[in-house]
Amino acid sequence: MSETKGKKKIAFFERYLSVWVALCIAVGILIGYLTGDDISFLSDMEIYKVNLPIAILIWMMIYPMMLQIDFSSIKGVGKAPKGLIMTVVINWLIKPFTMAFFAWVFFEHLYSAFIDPEMAGEYIAGAILLGAAPCTAMVFVWSYLTDGDPNYTLVQVSVNDLIILVAFIPLVGFLLGITDVSIPYGTLTASIVIFVVIPLIAGVITNKILVSQKGEKWFQEVFLPKLKPVSIIALLLTLILLFAFQGPNILDNPIIILLIAVPLILQTYFIFFIAWFAGRKLKLSHAVCSPAAMIGASNFFELAVAVAIALFGLQSPAALVTVVGVLVEVPVMLSLVALANKWKY
Repeated sequence: MSETKGKKKIAFFERYLSVWVALCIAVGILIGYLTGDDISFLSDMEIYKVNLPIAILIWMMIYPMMLQIDFSSIKGVGKAPKGLIMTVVINWLIKPFTMAFFAWVFFEHLYSAFIDPEMAGEYIAGAILLGAAPCTAMVFVWSYLTDGDPNYTLVQVSVNDLIILVAFIPLVGFLLGITDVSIPYGTLTASIVIFVVIPLIAGVITNKILVSQKGEKWFQEVFLPKLKPVSIIALLLTLILLFAFQGPNILDNPIIILLIAVPLILQTYFIFFIAWFAGRKLKLSHAVCSPAAMIGASNFFELAVAVAIALFGLQSPAALVTVVGVLVEVPVMLSLVALANKWKY
């Protein structure tokens, strides 16, 4: 992050993340087209339905985020509980259900002329996975850009991560059940353990060891900045692989990316407005209301991608939806940052 003439700016690489995502999509599709079936050896590298190359890359994405979680910050939440309560309600009692509703309306009904019912079920499933995973990383960027309270944002993210451990599986199972998608609970449980529990424990342990040995300042100002590019590079490499596997499907039906993007974008704006006006009604300060709205609007797409692949496969419509979620999130969230700053109070 940098500041010029007192105005906060997003870092160059993150500002153009959607551009890099689009480029990686193009590269992935090209690789898939040129290699054909030869790339299948990568997709066949699996253990218990978990693709190893993708699993390694997703771990590289998620682990740096988990290093930043400080559960000790939750101790002081009782001093200002309204913002946290609103965040929990929006993320766990409203957002997953509105995402499922938008996906059902578009994929099951409005797009029925373009998508057969079986494929529609998987597209809905991908959207549900996005909606059930609240953001844990980029929200720190959105909070910073809208003058959010960094400590309170950390509390909100930490609490969401704790809830993910216990609520993600039953919530996703319930919503997938509504859409008549077969639910492999064993794979779903394994996914949350592999992609949340283990990296979370590893992150907390690493955090404690490094802070005790090197100090908090070194950890925050030296170690984390050096590790940050690892997460983004892993994300981009994951996209290249995903779209290399998805390439033939997309080339046969290129409009599908646009069709998927529409309900995801509508959901993002819808949840932001609900959270924003609820925060104003609760008389939350701008520094608390803004990041609360950003957390609700954005998604933990790394987890959604991982679980979609584990449940439905690398070449599935569900995995494609979660990847499109990455593509649209940054420009949409930047527009909401601008709106939150315009409405600052």
